[in-house]
Amino acid sequence: MAFNKTFNQEEVARLKKLVQEGDQVLYEVESLQVGLRETVKAIAEEMDIKPATLKKAIRIAYKNEFGQVQDSFSAVEEVLQATGRDN
Repeated sequence: MAFNKTFNQEEVARLKKLVQEGDQVLYEVESLQVGLRETVKAIAEEMDIKPATLKKAIRIAYKNEFGQVQDSFSAVEEVLQATGRDN
């Protein structure tokens, strides 16, 4: 299926602006992500914590899903206890 559309001058201008702004936003997001990774790595090293643990805590806090994660972990814990694999 081919994309066949002819854009008028106003549409071209809007598309150029959108792509330029989108490019800038994605650049900023990438820069922030790199900064966060470096910060997490440094703090994890200082506190002798795995970076993955800190990243997971940040993700859970951001999504505000501590209760859901806790419930899920409780279910996994119960299964492991039932199978004798909890130690």
